Amino acid sequence: MNAPALRLPLQPPVRPDPAHALASLTLEDGTAMHGRGIGAAKAVRGEVVFNTAMAGYVEALTDPSYCGQILVLTYPLAGNYGVPPPRRPESLDGPYESGRIQVQGLVVQNYVEAYSHHAACRSLHEWLSAEGIPGLTGVDTRFLTKRLRERGTMQGWLLPSSKSGPEARQGAAAVDMREEVFRIVAPRGPVRYGEGKPTILLVDAGAKDNLVRSLLGRGASVLRAPWHADLAALAGQSDGILIGNGPGDPKDLAPLVGQVRSLLASYRKPIFGVCLGNQILALAAGADTYKLPYGHRGVNQPVQDLLTRRCYVTSQNHGYAVRDQSLPRDWEPWFVNINDGSNEGIRSRHHPHFSVQFHPEASPGPQDTGFLFDDFLRRVASVAQR
Repeated sequence: MNAPALRLPLQPPVRPDPAHALASLTLEDGTAMHGRGIGAAKAVRGEVVFNTAMAGYVEALTDPSYCGQILVLTYPLAGNYGVPPPRRPESLDGPYESGRIQVQGLVVQNYVEAYSHHAACRSLHEWLSAEGIPGLTGVDTRFLTKRLRERGTMQGWLLPSSKSGPEARQGAAAVDMREEVFRIVAPRGPVRYGEGKPTILLVDAGAKDNLVRSLLGRGASVLRAPWHADLAALAGQSDGILIGNGPGDPKDLAPLVGQVRSLLASYRKPIFGVCLGNQILALAAGADTYKLPYGHRGVNQPVQDLLTRRCYVTSQNHGYAVRDQSLPRDWEPWFVNINDGSNEGIRSRHHPHFSVQFHPEASPGPQDTGFLFDDFLRRVASVAQR
C-alpha cells in the first residue's frame, strides 16, 4: 500500500529583488555611502533625518512632517510586511497619514521584497516606484545615524548611478523648505468631516489624518482648514481649535503665528496644539523656538508631565523645540523630554490653551497619551456649557 502523498503548505512565489541598480547617498560634509537603488531611479536632495521606530514605515512615509526630507530608518529590516492597497480618493483610510508619500527619499539597511502580511497587496519597492520616490538599500544605517547624531542633520543627495556627478546634484529634485513645503502639505480649502458635536477646527499645516480620526472616534466633527485660511471666521463656527503637526521651521510660518496670536487675544474656547502646533502656539504667545541638533523621530521618546510627575513613552517627529526660558509669565512648561531636557509641551495659566510636542494620535506606536484628546474635548464641553 502506497503511503499518502505529503502535502506541503503553499508558499508565496519568491519575487526577484528589484534592488539591483547602484545608487548612492552623499552628505554635505562629503560622507558618501554606496548601495543599491529601490523605487524610482531619480536624483533628489533634502535634509537627511533618521527615525528609530521598529515598524510603521507606511505611516512614516505618508506623514506630511517628513515632506522634503530624506528619511533613514534605523531598524535594519524594511519591506517585510509590504504595503496595503492604495487608499480611496478623498478618504481617511488608515494606516496612511495622507494621500501620498511625503518623503523625498528613503534609506534602509536591508530591503525585503518578498513581503508577508494579510493586508499587503504590493511591495515597498512597487509603492515607491508608483509614486516616483527613490530609495537606497545595502548601506550601513548605523554608521549613517551616528554621523547625523555627531554632526547634526545635514543636506544630502540620493543619486542613482545613471545620474551621478555634479550635474546630477545640481539638477536633483528638492522642496523649498521655507515657503513651498507649507503650500504642498496643506489642503486647498476647508473640508468638513462627521456630523457629531462638538465641532473642532483643525488648523492644517501638514496635519496627519489620524488627528482627524482621533477626533471623529470620540464623537466630534472636524472642520479641517489650511493654515492660510481666515481662521478667525472659521473659529466662530467651532467649539475648539486643534493646531496640527507639519514640516519645517515654525518661524517660516509667520502668517499663521500672527493669526494664532490674534486668536489668543480674543478666543476663550480651548486651543490644543500638537507637534508643530506646540511651536506655533509658543511663538504666538511670545516665546522662542530653536533647531535641535538631530531632532526627535521615533516611537520611544520618554516624556514627563511636570504637574503629575507621571512619565509616558511617546511617538515624535520634529526638528525644532520651544525654548522654556522664553515663555512669558502667563505660560508654563507642561512636559519635558527625559532624554535631553527639551520642552515637550506648554500651557496657559489663565486660559484653556495648551499644547504638546509629541503625537498623542500616533499609530502605530505607543498610545499612552491618547487621553489628551479626551481631556481636550472635556474642556470643550465644559466651556460650551457656561
